[in-house]
Amino acid sequence: MSYDKNNIFAKILRGEIACKKVYENEFVLSFYDINPQKKIHVLVIPKGEYINLDDFVDKASEKEIVEFNKAITHIVKMLKISNQEGGYRLLSNTGHNAGQEVPHLHYHIFGGEKIGKMVI
Repeated sequence: MSYDKNNIFAKILRGEIACKKVYENEFVLSFYDINPQKKIHVLVIPKGEYINLDDFVDKASEKEIVEFNKAITHIVKMLKISNQEGGYRLLSNTGHNAGQEVPHLHYHIFGGEKIGKMVI
């Protein structure tokens, strides 16, 4: 599967679709989900063209991989939902069977309330 440059996250990265930004750096963009499932529901996406985690690990530079993970830690601290502040859930769906809807790697960060065993 090749990267679809017209997916919604690609359009957000190009500024064609607005988002409510949480955090941005050279490697990552984070913004609030337009259909939140929990009190805090934020998405984190790499700025590179990666379909899912498998594609990211195979093609991204070490710097991109490290900075993506550092950004997630930074964002949960910014949102005051780090482990020391109650915790959060990090979720990424990879592929059709897992329910991936947008073919651009993205993580959902859920927090701000007790989440329980499953996110529905």
